[in-house]
Amino acid sequence: MYARTLNVREIAAKKSMFLFGPRSTGKTTLLRAQFDARAVVNLLRSSEYLPLAENPSRLREIVTEGRTDATAEPPVVVIDEIQKLPALLDEVHDLIETRGIHFVLSGSSGRKLKDSGVNLLGGRAWQANLFPLTSAEIPQFDLGRYLLHGGLPQVYDSEYPEEELDAYVNTYLREEVRGEALVRNFVHFARFLNVAALCSGQQLNFANVSRDTGVPATSVSSYFEILADTFIGFLVLPWRGSRRRKAVATAKFYFFDVGVANFLRGIAALNRNSSEYGIAFEHFIAMELRSYLSYRRRRLELAYWRTQSGVEVDFLVGSAAAIEVKASARVSDRDLRGLRALADEGSTAARILVSFDELDRRTEDGIRLLHWRTFLSNLWNDTLF
Repeated sequence: MYARTLNVREIAAKKSMFLFGPRSTGKTTLLRAQFDARAVVNLLRSSEYLPLAENPSRLREIVTEGRTDATAEPPVVVIDEIQKLPALLDEVHDLIETRGIHFVLSGSSGRKLKDSGVNLLGGRAWQANLFPLTSAEIPQFDLGRYLLHGGLPQVYDSEYPEEELDAYVNTYLREEVRGEALVRNFVHFARFLNVAALCSGQQLNFANVSRDTGVPATSVSSYFEILADTFIGFLVLPWRGSRRRKAVATAKFYFFDVGVANFLRGIAALNRNSSEYGIAFEHFIAMELRSYLSYRRRRLELAYWRTQSGVEVDFLVGSAAAIEVKASARVSDRDLRGLRALADEGSTAARILVSFDELDRRTEDGIRLLHWRTFLSNLWNDTLF
């Protein structure tokens, strides 16, 4: 049981909310830890699903069951796996309006809700997301283990992480996507998944993926949308503030978990001096930044900057920080090229290079050089930017 950073109870006390995230990130466990079990409706249980599927208005009875004082403040009501029964959202809407009840509606597929054409509560609910475990949530954090196997709780804890990843990929990413009829040609989608993993951390190029998979480019585009809508992947958008240099305008794609990406790529071990290690380290930092911004409810865009000539900064966090990620044990002047070029573009962001270099220091032109442990400590203590 991990102490998760996301405080759902605190958000739900203010307003109803959707809680989204990929399967096995711990949504149900988190809800059970933060709410009275009697307030949780779990649609994975047939004993709870079937009566509501037959008669969605039964929700009103469940919500008021056991309450003797009709004027008392109602508790927050949690409905887990709401995408299993989208018709309940009309009842939820009415109970929000007529009874002032706050709901937490959790699920792993925003796409299924949207495709159902159902009532999405029209701004009456906020949204939060749960991601794999972060470094701040894991006691005695093991970076090497995380970079290889990722942060899904059942995987990170396991004595057999490869078996857990195999079960996750083949049971969920393949079978459940097929079971929810999100794709018509599952053979194409299965082939696409492996190539998409190879693209994790790179600029999207539908034509290249189409060529490598034999899948039409239009299908490739829709498949990436499916990964985003089911929270299996996310985009880092290009920074558009460049003034002096022509910048690329294509987003970068990342899988939601570095361990899942590694498994799909067939990586069973990471050599400390390999390019794969550097890719995994950058992916990990992307996950940490994304989780931090979401959990802290900070409305800052996560972007990257790359010029047509190849000058690049890995991440820009709004106008607050520009972050370059290097897996090297000793920072060289070459590693600072992108951050220095960004300053020439008029960016006022704090410039940070995170690496394995043990010496935390500042360069003459104001770039902060931070060891990755210092970087993460400052990030989660809210002192980085």
